[in-house]
Amino acid sequence: MTVFFIGAGPGDPDLITVKGQRLIRSCPVIIYAGSLVPEAVIQGHHAVQVTNSAELHLEQIIALMKTAHAQGQDVARVHSGDPSLYGAIGEQIRCLRDLHIPFEIVPGVTATAACAALLGTELTLPDISQSVILTRYADKTAMPEGEELGEFARHKATMAIHLGVNHLSKIVAELMPHYGEDCPIAVVHRASWPDQDWVVGTLADIEAKVAAKGFRRTALILVGRVLGNDVFGESSLYRAGHAHVFRP
Repeated sequence: MTVFFIGAGPGDPDLITVKGQRLIRSCPVIIYAGSLVPEAVIQGHHAVQVTNSAELHLEQIIALMKTAHAQGQDVARVHSGDPSLYGAIGEQIRCLRDLHIPFEIVPGVTATAACAALLGTELTLPDISQSVILTRYADKTAMPEGEELGEFARHKATMAIHLGVNHLSKIVAELMPHYGEDCPIAVVHRASWPDQDWVVGTLADIEAKVAAKGFRRTALILVGRVLGNDVFGESSLYRAGHAHVFRP
């Protein structure tokens, strides 16, 4: 018996991996994060037990896994996006290790990747940014020392900020001194869902644009010069005259 932590992707059922879909359709027990994972993702299952974990606390979730383990049943534990990123699987894994219950992580498409696809942009461009910082806004859970937005902003890398749309004014204030008021920024609401929506602006005007849209939750903030029209060089990979092992 194994607990499979499955990344369902950002919302579009077509964006789950083949392995993730196969496991959902074969595991007799499914526990899915119903607040962020649409039911369409688990359609076609043959499970004998399906539970929405949005209504449960950690101990109740682990109890379901213990029961399944005792009965020799595999569990599809379905999380949104990639479960290794803000999936709260660490605490579940800690419990499973204590109970000697096997587990496996099945990666998923991240919200950041879905937003980049929606915006039609590459997050790493030569001469502009070669790094992507995935982080969150410190609210109920504090950030470790040195991980404040202002510290990250000093690098001027592309940044994806989770759980921050309700604190957009504070975020802009922390980013502005480092990126500049003309730096492009996008706020994407429910990327890949049927009701997806987004707005693109600059640090100077994004607050008004987001207020007009009325975004309040389930939105990702992307900031960086890669979202603009800055001139960038060509990568070495496809540059004529650049030799590598596949193109001598």
